Amino acid sequence: MIDPDTHAGDWGSGTDAEAEDAEEMPLSMRLSIADALTLGNATCGFMAVYFTTTGILIPHLTGSTESGMARNSAATAVILMLCAAIFDLFDGIVARKLRSSPMGAELDNLSDLISFGLAPAYFVLVYGMVADDAQQKVSAVAAIVVLLAVVLRLARFSCVTMKDGMFQGMPSPFGALTVVSIVLLELPFIPTLLAIIGVAWLMVSRVEYPKPRGVLAVAMLSWIVGAMGMLAAWAFDAPGGAFLLQTGCALQVVMGAVIPLFATARRVNTFRGNRRESREARAAQLP
Repeated sequence: MIDPDTHAGDWGSGTDAEAEDAEEMPLSMRLSIADALTLGNATCGFMAVYFTTTGILIPHLTGSTESGMARNSAATAVILMLCAAIFDLFDGIVARKLRSSPMGAELDNLSDLISFGLAPAYFVLVYGMVADDAQQKVSAVAAIVVLLAVVLRLARFSCVTMKDGMFQGMPSPFGALTVVSIVLLELPFIPTLLAIIGVAWLMVSRVEYPKPRGVLAVAMLSWIVGAMGMLAAWAFDAPGGAFLLQTGCALQVVMGAVIPLFATARRVNTFRGNRRESREARAAQLP
């Protein structure tokens, strides 16, 4: 029988000295559940880079003609970015419901930089090396633009206070998935490049995007899970898989362009409503 007042097995620390050390650990060094989810975000981003390298870039450089492996690796890399987006969605929810460590915000920014800055930028760079009509140097510039846009967007997010429920600029997870969707659409090189730069501009712009909370968070999660299914169907060459992927990518790009229009329309309506109320108030004050 195990004494309930002692730690059981080798997994616990069984000495008073070690317990005192744990109690004296600075708060900034204690990871919370939300922090663990944030680290899962960073891991997914790194593994996306890994699969992009080993499954797409290296076979291309070595002259491999196995297109199935490249397709599976591309799908796996994008699915990992989607998983990173899920981790990013839930770490904020968990942090609000439970708690986050003092370094939670820094961990979140660093993880987002890996998963939604480095990983999609690297995906664009590799696309510029393997696509038939691509230009490697121009693609490298586009990849740098994406990376710097995410860096600037994350830095501004840490410094600028926005009104509750809104982001200023396209959120980096949404921007990363939109950039990857543009690449997977396999459009001609120039339109692809211009669309990628357009997304980078949206990330650093002052265009407002709603935060994924409540019903919107559920809708976003459902969309991500559906996108994973489309990618899996495409990776395994299922009937209609390519059409599903193209449809999903096109919808992602359309949402990136349309969502801010609703926020802009709401802001215009609010402005008009305030002006109307001001006029009515001034009219009521007249003799």
